[in-house]
Amino acid sequence: MSEYPDTVLVTGAAGGMGAHHARALARHGTHVCLADIADPGAVVAEIEAGGGSASAHELDVTDPAAWARVVAEIRATRGRLTGLVNNAGISRRLEFLDTTDEVWEQVLRVNLSGPFHGMKAVAELMRDSGGGSIVNISSIAGQIGYFSPAYSSSKWGLTGLSKSAAGNFARWGIRVNSVHPGLVDTGLLDGADAFVASAVASIPAGRTARPAEITEAVLFLLSGRSSYLTGSEITVDGGLVSNGLYHRIIADVGGELS
Repeated sequence: MSEYPDTVLVTGAAGGMGAHHARALARHGTHVCLADIADPGAVVAEIEAGGGSASAHELDVTDPAAWARVVAEIRATRGRLTGLVNNAGISRRLEFLDTTDEVWEQVLRVNLSGPFHGMKAVAELMRDSGGGSIVNISSIAGQIGYFSPAYSSSKWGLTGLSKSAAGNFARWGIRVNSVHPGLVDTGLLDGADAFVASAVASIPAGRTARPAEITEAVLFLLSGRSSYLTGSEITVDGGLVSNGLYHRIIADVGGELS
C-alpha cells in the first residue's frame, strides 16, 4: 500500500502552489481532485499525460453549496476521499487604515471561511473512507504580528481552526495540521519586488522558498510518515520567524556585536 492517501482534493489547484502539490501527489500514485474557481483542466491534462490520475472540479471555496457539489462528485466517481489540502487563498498587502470593509470580508471569506466550509463538507466522506489527512495552508502571518490585518487575521484564524478540527475529527482517524510558509516564489509576489527584497534581507536562509519546498511539507503531513501528528504547525520560512529580527540587526551593524 502507498504511504500517501489514494484520493486527495486540492483547492486553488489551477496554478501556483496548488498545482505543484497536485502534480507531486499524482507522481506518488494519488488520484488528485483539482478544484479551483479557475479551470484546472490544463493541469489535469498534464498529470494524465504523465500517466497520473486526476479530475477537475469547479469550486468557489466561499460557497458551501459548491463544496457540497464537489464532494458529491467525488463520492459518485471515486467513492472515497482520504485527503484534503486547503490551499486556495488570497493576499492583500494593505495596512490597517487602508483595509476597506470589502477587502476585510473578501480575505476572511476565502482564507478562513473557505477551509471551514471545506472541512465541514469532506468530514463525513473522509470518515466513511476510514480517515485521512487534512493540510491547511496557513502562513507565518498566522504566527506573528503582521502588518496586514485582513491577511494576518485570516491566517491566525486558520491556525486555530486547524487545531479545533484536529480535536473534533481525531475519533474518525482524520488528522488536521497546518503549514506556515514564509515568502514563496509564486505569483502572489508578482509586483512586490521592493517588499520581497526587504523581506529577504531578514531571512537567514537568504532567499524565498521554492514551491517544491512547501510541497515537501504538505506531502509529509499527508503521508503515513506523520501518522502521530495532528493539531500541529510546520513552519517553512528559512528561519524568518525564529531568527529574522537579529539576523537583520547583525547584518545592519556589519556583524559588530560589541
